[in-house]
Amino acid sequence: MSNPVGISMIGMHPLNVCVVLFVLGVSWLQPLAARTPATGFAALPKQQQMMLDDLEKRTFEYFRDSANTANGQIPDHWPRSPEGDYFSSIAAVGFGLTSYGIGVERGWMKRSEAVKRTLATLRFFHNAAQSDLPDAAGNHGFFYHFLDMSTGQRYHAKGWVELSSVDTSELVAGVLFCMSYYDRNTADEKEIRQLADDVYRRVDWKWFTDGSPLIEGGWTPEGKRFDLNYYHGYSEAMMMYVLALGSPTHALEPESWTKWTETYDKTWGVFQGQEHLGGGPLFWHQFGHVWIDFRGIQDDYMRKRGIDYFTNSQRATLSQREYAIHNPMQWKDYGADIWGLTACNGPRAATLPGEIDRYVSDPKTFYGYIARGVGLSYTVDDGTIAPTAAIASIAFVPEIVIPAIVEMKRRYGDYVYTRYGFVDAFNPSFTFTDRPVRTGRVIPTIGWVDTSYVGIDQGPIVAMIENYRSDFVWKVMRKNAYLRQGLKRAGFTGGWLGKGDVANQIALTR
Repeated sequence: MSNPVGISMIGMHPLNVCVVLFVLGVSWLQPLAARTPATGFAALPKQQQMMLDDLEKRTFEYFRDSANTANGQIPDHWPRSPEGDYFSSIAAVGFGLTSYGIGVERGWMKRSEAVKRTLATLRFFHNAAQSDLPDAAGNHGFFYHFLDMSTGQRYHAKGWVELSSVDTSELVAGVLFCMSYYDRNTADEKEIRQLADDVYRRVDWKWFTDGSPLIEGGWTPEGKRFDLNYYHGYSEAMMMYVLALGSPTHALEPESWTKWTETYDKTWGVFQGQEHLGGGPLFWHQFGHVWIDFRGIQDDYMRKRGIDYFTNSQRATLSQREYAIHNPMQWKDYGADIWGLTACNGPRAATLPGEIDRYVSDPKTFYGYIARGVGLSYTVDDGTIAPTAAIASIAFVPEIVIPAIVEMKRRYGDYVYTRYGFVDAFNPSFTFTDRPVRTGRVIPTIGWVDTSYVGIDQGPIVAMIENYRSDFVWKVMRKNAYLRQGLKRAGFTGGWLGKGDVANQIALTR
């Protein structure tokens, strides 16, 4: 009998073996990647279909209600951040642009309203000041990580804010979604396509390499230098390289992808019974998949390993769940249906391991906002669960994600599931009512629960539930000529990518 997901049962407790066999059921007979999400959703009990529809709709409404409709900005935290700040995340804008199309398809937003919002957003980013000045919105086609919600200028209240390459790529992915989705022959939708094309063409990927094949992490105008390390090796930035390779104006050479993947062997291995390309936070395995359908397409590295990136993300998700079952740090409530580590809020104010302000009597450390996760060479775990970590994997392994959604709602109820879906995070092990928290509140019988939502955690919930239900975002993006070009130049072949050049209305050259 084949084992397409790569589940290792060696050394597993017999009960866990039975659980794995039960949740996978007939999927042993065919690869998970081969099953259509629409068929999977249609086969669910009506109650679960309604549950997912309600969660997707509530999370979509985060973007509908929080956006500044005059310029398209979407807040990083909402309600306002723990410090009372109010700023936009450009990555959240990319997710928001995508969510509007989903809202139209689901009947939650009129197409005319989505067009109006999208035009306001694209006009802002098209016309926003680009220069070396510290108050500009961006430079060389890139944008600052955080922008002022009202003016759209670089956000200064938190001090140093960088021109961000990876966050710009998440914005641009949403922009390209708009270019392919709004395909009608109307003046407004023609303008959307033209603005999107212009915004993408302006991004100078070569400038952000600083002369190397690899893309740097950030740039600041104060010293006019690149201040963060370059992106090298498997992470959420995979999509960024695809976009950089597909540019008709400032494309990187294919050697960039070769250089990007050269460290893969260092993180390939078996973790919690799953052999895969490792990475700690689950968002590394999810963000690119929001817009790119990796099922059945392979680059040189994945051809060598005999899987694709979709299967790799399946295995990464299964390994995180298995880690929670084993629970080596003995955090409260971890288990088969309470799991999921990724970048999210937390109870403490410290954000980096080097900035820990440990309580004197604590044997363990709690963090504020940090990229939590586990893998072969990455462990940041303080008992904080982010619902988005599990939910955004629903297109990979719905068999384990749906029970997790059910159990989080059942066990914690209205403390974690509120107006806009799940709050950003919760920590059942943090029950200290006499200690200050960064955000959220402490419920003695529940633990710490957040009271905020984070845009980049909300976005994957909406998009990946929809991809599970209908393939919608994937179908739209398959039409985009730039995305197809980037994948091909990275060496991807097979699957939908080999079924003819289904090009977008705007060609690669004008």
